[in-house]
Amino acid sequence: MKDGKYTIEVTLKGGSGKSSIESPTELEVENGVMTAEIVWNSKNYTYMEINGEKYLPESNEENSTFLVEIPSLDTDIEFIAETVAMSKPKQIEYSMRFDSSTAKSEGTFPILAVAAGAVLLVAGVIAVLAFKKKRKKNENN
Repeated sequence: MKDGKYTIEVTLKGGSGKSSIESPTELEVENGVMTAEIVWNSKNYTYMEINGEKYLPESNEENSTFLVEIPSLDTDIEFIAETVAMSKPKQIEYSMRFDSSTAKSEGTFPILAVAAGAVLLVAGVIAVLAFKKKRKKNENN
């Protein structure tokens, strides 16, 4: 992917099925390195470990939020996450997959909105001109 900021759909597998992560999520690509913001539906996650790299949460206020490096898209990325939601800390095995077909550049929507607005404006002007021409023709008859 080109350098930039995107939103992308991510799916989570593993654990008890009660945990989830926010999707779509934010993905930033810089010099070919992909970093994703992982937001859990719980504030009880204390770390994530992906490919031997341990990540600590950026926030644990409402939900545990992590910024993690993503090695690839469209493949299952296996990782361990530790939760303290139970009587003692527990490491749980998960996998997540980022679907490249859903990636949208942050700038995509505003550009499309401007283009759509321009098309509607031109169509409106044409409709008004056609209406005036028809009205003038009817007045002359």
